[in-house]
Amino acid sequence: MASAQSLASGFSLDLGPLKEPLGFIRVLEWVFAIFAFATTGGYSGTTHITVKCSPLSSPVDVQAVFGYPFRLGAHPYEIPLCNSSLKNTTFLQGDFSSSAEFYVCVGVFGFLYCTATLILYLGYQSVYRQTSRGPIIDLLVTAAFAFLWLVSSSAWGKGLTDVKWATNPNHLAESCGHCEVGAFPSMGRLNASVIFGFLNLILWAGNCWFIYKETPFHKDPNQAATMEEGGAPGP
Repeated sequence: MASAQSLASGFSLDLGPLKEPLGFIRVLEWVFAIFAFATTGGYSGTTHITVKCSPLSSPVDVQAVFGYPFRLGAHPYEIPLCNSSLKNTTFLQGDFSSSAEFYVCVGVFGFLYCTATLILYLGYQSVYRQTSRGPIIDLLVTAAFAFLWLVSSSAWGKGLTDVKWATNPNHLAESCGHCEVGAFPSMGRLNASVIFGFLNLILWAGNCWFIYKETPFHKDPNQAATMEEGGAPGP
């Protein structure tokens, strides 16, 4: 209870850091992290093939629905059999959930970290700058997230390529002798998710420089020159 009261008493809203690169870039990271995991986590698509048993028969549209986390083997679709009322249940092939879930996990944790640090920047700026521990920890975590964005975006980019191949109507039609290619699934949203991932990489890696300037490892050239002049012996 006492710690909560001390935190409340130390809170002082100051929007000034938003005008500085440190706070402004953090807001961009917060926004692009949302875009990254939202475009991936909420995706659902449909790929189509058509079944035509004879030139005189009307084609039958077959839809295969898939979505996040892209365990394609869990998505069945039924292909009508010619000269029969029965249907053959077929499954999409491939499990690409590991790269997709890892990418979304990095995005969610990045969003949470941005939220926490923005509260710290705007409400507890004096606490953040009181010791060198805050900027150093912030620098290490931001650098770690930059590395995670690199790994997760690269892995998800490769996973997305595999998802496109596994859900390509041309590939699905090859496994069916009387099937033809139908409509392709819309992948624009997933393409954007990979772009957002690499944009996050650029933002988090670039922000390391501005956080580094808040640490004691960075020395202001003007301040260093002033100290040298002040410490120089007189004539």
